[in-house]
Amino acid sequence: MSRFGLPPLLFVLAALHAAGCTREESKATEARSGSLSGVLLDSQLAETSGLAASRRHRDVLWLHDDGGNPARLFAIDTNGNRLATLRIEGVTKTDWEDMAAFRLDGRDYLLVADTGDNGGLRRTLQLHAIEEPAKLENARLKPAWSIAFRWPDGPRDCEAVAIDERNRQILLVSKKRQPPEVFALPLRSLGGVQTAQLLGTLAGVPRPDAEELRRNPRQARTQHQVTAADISPDDRTLAVMTYHDLLLYPRRNGQSWAQAIGVAPTVATLPWLPQAEAMGWSRDGKTIYVTGEFIPAPLYRIEP
Repeated sequence: MSRFGLPPLLFVLAALHAAGCTREESKATEARSGSLSGVLLDSQLAETSGLAASRRHRDVLWLHDDGGNPARLFAIDTNGNRLATLRIEGVTKTDWEDMAAFRLDGRDYLLVADTGDNGGLRRTLQLHAIEEPAKLENARLKPAWSIAFRWPDGPRDCEAVAIDERNRQILLVSKKRQPPEVFALPLRSLGGVQTAQLLGTLAGVPRPDAEELRRNPRQARTQHQVTAADISPDDRTLAVMTYHDLLLYPRRNGQSWAQAIGVAPTVATLPWLPQAEAMGWSRDGKTIYVTGEFIPAPLYRIEP
């Protein structure tokens, strides 16, 4: 039985039905709500908490699962079928929560964020850069480099990482603090433990209203927490996902990210997902893929 009390097949049918209902809405709503790309059925893909579109392999997405599982990455196609599994050696997996794809000096990499901290206890956190393999086959890899860092003023939970390739900068978004904070780190390790720099807070993140708090206070308090982030391949738009919404922060010419995140974003309600935790721009920057943590889970394609 699934977490929601449905047999797996019925769970998938429910997901397909939800996607079908979305497609029957107006064209404007469909563009905001997304279309079904595939369904994740492989039990190895349970607890998905990070997603990034491959820069090296067309129509391939990389996923990773949550803490408590081996250090590994999964390659899937855009229908949700697993293509390869990579075991990542030489790292301790505490709580992987997000990932991002990027190109640096002609090579393609994936950055994995070991930044989850539900209890607010971790003094240092890690980011691991892993070069994408030339072939999609099961393999064992080691990080090309790792970055150890701390927050400037004490622990916090973080489930969202994004990369500005042009400025060689990593952005990290806090989860539970309101409004969410955005920090920056250099993309290459400078040695030792780095301290993340606070850039500012996200403007315009929806907040629960009085009726939502009255009807379901627990859900209302958590549904707008940030669970993923990604920067478009042209480095112009920061996408931020919560359990309920997708927020887009465009950066105009001459703007810094500190300025861009201070302007109210475009906000779209996500299609139905079982705990939305994984999101990433497609390689061409035309769509955004999103999926949830439990199996089976729909994989949606959203056109921003």
